[in-house]
Amino acid sequence: MKFRSFTKAIFTLCISLCMLAASGLFAINAIAAVEPGLTYDQIVNTGLANKCSDILGSSRGGRNFIPVGVGQSVEITDLCLEPTSFFVKEESSNKRKKPEFVASKLMTRSTSSLDFVKAKVTGNADGSLNLIETDGLDYQPITVKMPGGELVAILFTIKGFKATTAPGVNGITTSVDFIGSTDVPTYRGSGFIDPKGRGLAIGYDSAEALPAKRNSFDNRSVKDDSTSKGTMSLQIAKLNADTGEIAGTFETEQTSDNDLGGVEPKEVLIRGVFYGKVNS
Repeated sequence: MKFRSFTKAIFTLCISLCMLAASGLFAINAIAAVEPGLTYDQIVNTGLANKCSDILGSSRGGRNFIPVGVGQSVEITDLCLEPTSFFVKEESSNKRKKPEFVASKLMTRSTSSLDFVKAKVTGNADGSLNLIETDGLDYQPITVKMPGGELVAILFTIKGFKATTAPGVNGITTSVDFIGSTDVPTYRGSGFIDPKGRGLAIGYDSAEALPAKRNSFDNRSVKDDSTSKGTMSLQIAKLNADTGEIAGTFETEQTSDNDLGGVEPKEVLIRGVFYGKVNS
């Protein structure tokens, strides 16, 4: 029994050390991104790790231009997207009034940003640029509250982002806008089971009193984890050609969680700021 207790204590200690190391690594990355002078104790539990960096200076001599020739490619690394405002489309009680986006409050305040995202930018023959997202922490589950109190679950994402610019830009400047589509995966995976034990990959196929007519009573038994599409635009407002830093604003429109096809998803509009580095 003593040997088992000792082994259990060692195992618990190892897990604690691993978790501490992981949190320390994340904090170090956050410190470097926010302000180099901050320590781990100064940043932990403050929400600063959720903040994206910004460009402090600009290039001298007007060199705010990173050329990308035809067929050439550059990589954007450390791309960070920090949402600052959320809007959910709400149906009006007045049938004559069209649905409109209403401002909503973020509930998961310190875990809403995307970070360490990578993208590849390629020049085209007409002078336009193509951008393809390739890797990184490119999705984040968040929750917002509508003015009426309804909670809306969202999988904020830049996954699979494929965008293009207007022709004739011939490089990255402060007037470049990347506009394209994103993949919006399901908020819950196929291994999720609802309160009645129903799931897509596991659990029951149905849980109704009349299974033969389940589609007539409740469509929650028919689970669907298909990916939907969203739209996103990255608008570059700041650029430092000496360091390769870019920053600006973004806007994305996507759908909210549909509970694996059980409920009708809502349209969501998310706006915020972003930061990244161009490596040529």
